[in-house]
Amino acid sequence: MPAQRPVAPDEPTAPRPSPDSTAPDGTAPDSADPPPAPRRWSLPSLLLLTAAAVVLLSATAWHLGTVFLSIAPANPASQRYTTEVNAHVYPEFEQNWQLFAPNPLQDNIAVQARVQTLTGAGGRPESGWINLTAQDIAHVRGDLAPSHVDQNLLRRAWDYYTSWHNLPNQNSLGTGGPLSQEYLKRIALQRIGRDWHGEPVNQIQFRVATTPVVGPTWTGAQHKAKTSYQTLQWWVVTDDDYTGLL
Repeated sequence: MPAQRPVAPDEPTAPRPSPDSTAPDGTAPDSADPPPAPRRWSLPSLLLLTAAAVVLLSATAWHLGTVFLSIAPANPASQRYTTEVNAHVYPEFEQNWQLFAPNPLQDNIAVQARVQTLTGAGGRPESGWINLTAQDIAHVRGDLAPSHVDQNLLRRAWDYYTSWHNLPNQNSLGTGGPLSQEYLKRIALQRIGRDWHGEPVNQIQFRVATTPVVGPTWTGAQHKAKTSYQTLQWWVVTDDDYTGLL
């Protein structure tokens, strides 16, 4: 056995490797602790997570499917499950458009109103026509987040009125007729107010201006759109019509 070389008192000794140190090639020494075993989910936890995932995916598929059927053209599935689809979609998820836009609007419709006032001398002057639809368009144009009131309130009110009345005779078609008339009247009175040029409003009248949408010249469509008007009768205005209006 070879004899060990004595170490001089002033000669530095090589440091001993610490247990946590690594070898020059990046590997851990043999004495390092093994990595901990991966954590495993218990069987009840796995069953609970699986059930939650199934419920979530099923609810998502049901929601997307019913909304799709509500806006898709009529088909056997939508006709067979009409009750189930409507029960889920309305009113929270109602869509205001149809898939593939089967019936685009071909006319621009403007609702206008004018009022008749009552003077102290017994006169009944009439105002000019007030374009209520133009007011809504002015509020919407240039607004990055337009209000649904400006976009839909007046338009839906007019659609509601025409669906419950036989125009141009204006005969009510059922119980919704008086309500639709009062609804349209109150919308206009909220904008006009109780008086016009200092005189109290006595009656109000509506008319609708319909202007066809002009098509491209290459289709042979007319170059100038002709506006047609349909005027309703005068409706009496009372104090009850202003109840709850701002």
